[in-house]
Amino acid sequence: MNDLTRRGFLALSAAATATLAFTDSPALAASAPSAAWFARPRREVRPMVRWWWPDAHVDPAEIRREVDQLAEAGFGGAEIAAVHHSIRDKSVLDPAGHGWGTPAWNTAVEAALDQAARRGLSIDLTIGPSWPAAVPSITPESEAACKELAHGSVAVAAGATYTGPVPPPAVEGRAERTLLLVQAARIEPANSTRDETGLDPASVREVAVSGDGTITWTAPGEGEWLLISYWQRGSGQRPESGPHTAPESYVVDHFSRAGTRAVIDHWESELLTPAIRRLLRKAGGALFEDSIEIETDALAWTPALPEEFERRRGYALAPFLPVVVLADEDPVFAYDAVLTRHARKDYWDTVSELFNEHHFTALRDWAHSLGLGLRAQPYGLQTDAIEAAAILDVPEGESLGFKNLDDYRCLAGGRDMAGREVLSCEAGAYQGGAYTTTWEKLLRTMGGAYAAGLNQTVLHGFSYAAAPGAGWPGFAAFTPYGGTAGYSESWGPRQPTWRHVPDISAYFARIHLIMRQGAPRADVAVLRQTGYTKTGIGASWFTASGIPTGWTHQFISGPLLDLPGARVRGGRLALPAYKALFVEGDRFYAAECTMTLATAGKLLEYARAGLPIVLLGAWESASVPGVGDNGRLRALMSELLAEPTVRMVAAAADVPGALTALGVRPDIRYESASTLLTMRRVAGKIDYYYLCNGKHQENAKPPVTPIDHEVTLTRADRDGVPYLLDPWTGRVSRIALYSEDGDGGIRLRVTLRPGEAMIVAIGRPGLFGDRSGKRPHATRTDADLVTFGRDGLVIRSAEAGPHTTTLSTGRTVTTTIGPVPSPLTPASWRLSVEDWQPGASPTETSKSVHQVILDQLAPWSQIAGLADVSGIGTYSTTVNLDGPAYLELGEVTDTCRVTVNGHRLDPVDPLHPVVDLGPHVRRGENTIEVEVATPLGTRLRVADPAVYGGLTRQPYGLLGPVRVVPYGEARVGE
Repeated sequence: MNDLTRRGFLALSAAATATLAFTDSPALAASAPSAAWFARPRREVRPMVRWWWPDAHVDPAEIRREVDQLAEAGFGGAEIAAVHHSIRDKSVLDPAGHGWGTPAWNTAVEAALDQAARRGLSIDLTIGPSWPAAVPSITPESEAACKELAHGSVAVAAGATYTGPVPPPAVEGRAERTLLLVQAARIEPANSTRDETGLDPASVREVAVSGDGTITWTAPGEGEWLLISYWQRGSGQRPESGPHTAPESYVVDHFSRAGTRAVIDHWESELLTPAIRRLLRKAGGALFEDSIEIETDALAWTPALPEEFERRRGYALAPFLPVVVLADEDPVFAYDAVLTRHARKDYWDTVSELFNEHHFTALRDWAHSLGLGLRAQPYGLQTDAIEAAAILDVPEGESLGFKNLDDYRCLAGGRDMAGREVLSCEAGAYQGGAYTTTWEKLLRTMGGAYAAGLNQTVLHGFSYAAAPGAGWPGFAAFTPYGGTAGYSESWGPRQPTWRHVPDISAYFARIHLIMRQGAPRADVAVLRQTGYTKTGIGASWFTASGIPTGWTHQFISGPLLDLPGARVRGGRLALPAYKALFVEGDRFYAAECTMTLATAGKLLEYARAGLPIVLLGAWESASVPGVGDNGRLRALMSELLAEPTVRMVAAAADVPGALTALGVRPDIRYESASTLLTMRRVAGKIDYYYLCNGKHQENAKPPVTPIDHEVTLTRADRDGVPYLLDPWTGRVSRIALYSEDGDGGIRLRVTLRPGEAMIVAIGRPGLFGDRSGKRPHATRTDADLVTFGRDGLVIRSAEAGPHTTTLSTGRTVTTTIGPVPSPLTPASWRLSVEDWQPGASPTETSKSVHQVILDQLAPWSQIAGLADVSGIGTYSTTVNLDGPAYLELGEVTDTCRVTVNGHRLDPVDPLHPVVDLGPHVRRGENTIEVEVATPLGTRLRVADPAVYGGLTRQPYGLLGPVRVVPYGEARVGE
């Protein structure tokens, strides 16, 4: 076996691309932080959208308007994709005149790029129409087309002679096919499983086929035998929801040079007009490839596989073909369990290497020649997505398909080991969520993903305004879907909440900005023998027990260990400065303790360089993955286990003890288990912490509840002080209440509602322009809040009377807050609702107004005349105040903005809708207005009942309870 081919390739690939023009700009990490830097994030960190076009049925003028709409809403870019799953009657699409890659398409792309350049946005382009990658310049039988290997079989009794045709494929497919070979194998019942026929591997032999395509073969004298045929053929797979082109496009071979060359050649000849080439240099971002959904009922294949397998694995594939073939996605035959498992892994490792080399690397290098990057979702096949994440300029995951946060951590490990910056996410695709998805739901979904390393959000999505046959409120790529409400969402001006989207896009941008600073830090690297993602399979102990107690981890795979940066310095590994390496049995292959010789050699090198390593399982009897000799590996493992920096444990419960014995502890610590999710990044002497009260798995039970506990944060600068960076308002404030532990960490209290997030930076005094200098801070108080004022510490409380504050000097100070009125509830509200309904055309919306007086708050579905309304409601009330107060909104669906006495307040966090009325309050009567915007689902259920009639009325509006909570403030004597 020779795994050095893949590993050496990846190392050379990374080194070769390090000096290319397309890299994630180091300016983001190097730029000096300031209050303005955080308040107004630059375009590069702003969120993006999937921008779905109904092929080229678009108007360049409308394209320009939509670029303007995105710019004005605070987005930084868009990905143009030819997607129209909602259009049932494909005959209206005219792929010859308006298909992907036609002159009409190119004209529209030119308009998008030109307007994006004018507005400072970037445009990404999908690699083909819909997905997977496909072009119209090939047929299923072309060398460059996607291939499959189908098997056929016939039973032959012992001593009997079979005379007849080669067994045809068991799985139906295209008629044109090529016979690869025919084998005979004796059935071995001891090797059979519930779904697989057992075979004797020693019996496998090739059978001759005559020139007329027939076989004459006599079975040996004992047992039952099978004649097994193997047929190569084109799969005939087409991109999703076509046709998008004329002639129709077919999916390319993702494992061969020819397949990728077909993509490049088609782009060069048909899509890259002189104008597009020029505009890509101005406004182009990346080429994008969606998840690799190669669909076949047989075995994914490329004609060069037998040769490549033998070259890379060191033995022939043919004797093991029986145990790798598939029928209807399931294996058919088996040898003994260990041999079967090893052969299958070697097969898919070979496929993975071919895919990453011939497809992703070739596309990336070509994209660079155009001034673009390559962004892709590197999963969908049994390939090493962790390795692929190190090859891609921007790896991408998805909120829909990823099972939990460990799926993101797999891609983050590849990205960070390669020294890249961005991990992207296709965000907010919910099945059946069209026109009912709330921003609150999206924020809850995404909160934890940022803690797993995500730092680019690509919203799913933004549909072009119109398409043939589309009804109100316009074309939506994924709804209707199967005749009913489809996937969310078509954001844009058609949605009432779009008015408030600049607040949300700025929130995303500020999180992205912080999550791209400096270098990431993770406590532990989990080494995977098989680098899959989108599986939900985590790491023993760390996923279930480590994360709730503050530990952070990422996943890496063997090929990453040969990257230029995969070195140990000061007992830490690579750019993320992993403090330890954890290895367990292969979670995708029966938890067997397998390791390649090259990886074992690397681990021994790391251990001798001082990196702590914890191995879970019986590694003294480890095996090589595949068919080979285990002697050399076990000798290496014996040396490794003898190193003082290595511990082997038998059970997952023993992992924390091993880490403690090795002197390893997490960067973030708290005393008891919590749902707090964290990410640390370090830029020089500045620490950035993202903290979110989230969940490891979407829809996990029990649900997340509020947290309120102390957290200790490691700091790079022992003199650094903490700052709170508010991602909603863009404000930065020095934290005035914290303590320092004996190891130089910062201990502060974290109080977060479910899904809510906060950002803490630790750096020198004055880092963000504050003037608090080295003044004493508070270490304890019974007031609600302590802040730094112009002249020192200020406490705030909703309760009058004396309050005790302990200072960092050790002094305890008592401060008295004068009379504070009790909280009050507004007695009534005036509600004005702008009702959005179908207009004169599918893209026009009619708006009428309803006026209501409310003695108590209730959802619109329970208010006469508003039960079927979607739109924008403005709630107005008056309250008498003597001083500053908080406004607690309670439950709101969906987004909102608040004004007091005509002054618009800071953006409202939908997950914690509390705002400070602050300086805008005047003594006496105050007018408060709350503007609430809703999704369109409730209106659509009656406007288009054939599609949306199954939806239920949603509880839109301001539901409360609403309270106005006065507070008092007083300066703390120092």
